[in-house]
Amino acid sequence: MTAGGRPPARRPAVAVLGATGCVGRAVTAAFERAGRPVLGVARRPPPDPAGRRFHPLDLAAVDAAELAELLAAAGVGTVVNAAGGWVTGPAENERAHVRLVENVLDACARLPDPVRLVQLGTVHEYGPLPAGTAADETLVPRPESVYARTKLAGAEAVLRATRAGAVDGVVLRVVNLCGPDVSAAGFLGAAVRRLRAATPDRPAELTVADARRDFLDVRDLAAAVLAAAAAPVTGQVVNVGRGEAVPLSHLLDLLIAAAAPPPGAVRLRTAPVDSRGGDWTLADIGRAARLLGWRPEVDLPTSIKDMWDASRADHPVEHA
Repeated sequence: MTAGGRPPARRPAVAVLGATGCVGRAVTAAFERAGRPVLGVARRPPPDPAGRRFHPLDLAAVDAAELAELLAAAGVGTVVNAAGGWVTGPAENERAHVRLVENVLDACARLPDPVRLVQLGTVHEYGPLPAGTAADETLVPRPESVYARTKLAGAEAVLRATRAGAVDGVVLRVVNLCGPDVSAAGFLGAAVRRLRAATPDRPAELTVADARRDFLDVRDLAAAVLAAAAAPVTGQVVNVGRGEAVPLSHLLDLLIAAAAPPPGAVRLRTAPVDSRGGDWTLADIGRAARLLGWRPEVDLPTSIKDMWDASRADHPVEHA
């Protein structure tokens, strides 16, 4: 109770959209540690909800009035859009990254007060970067892939809604991710899957390109989201990364060191870049430091080791 005998005001709840993905899980854990009640939303419920509030919902198909009612009933004051990801085909990308965002914005506009909306975008919205350069937020986006174009369309919709006063929005443009539970769809996730099945009789064939990319631990991203939810930053784009372009060969070396496979269980070869991310990504993260008070803390050897350990069903890694 407060000094006046009234119960203390409850902190507004946070709705994490895409709560069952690797980013959504890390973001949920970060808000819970900060004492914020969390409502998880995704198409399918998690295998072990562990007492957490969760609502299964197809955010790209739901009626906006239904979603608004759900957010209002849960007392949501902050929405984090961690939904979407690598999907194939123009229609699927449009659904996951444009239609879903439009539904969320429509629902938020129906609430009595503007909610804080943290939209997770991607560094690929800038388009291909010349080697040796870093993308800062003043760079005019020129995305080439359908994934990047639709992610940019979703980000721009959030910024327009913010200018109109419908939401209190900020866009985080995120680099490649590593760390516990990162999706198998990416370079490192696929390498983990192959290494888990590798034996000297059936060695893992790992292909690495002569490329450098900015990689960030998913727990550092969650910390950036937590900072962005509270920071007085509205209607802006903020890059979130390590600010380092790391050779993919070095990341693979770290992963093989963590896996410690038996001799002969891994075969490496180099090949030209065949990726949706290009051969160079690097984010200028100065704005994140200035406006969010955020910097990455998890070093890459720790992140890659935790990624490997978390891929064991009997060895979960805490999203600290």
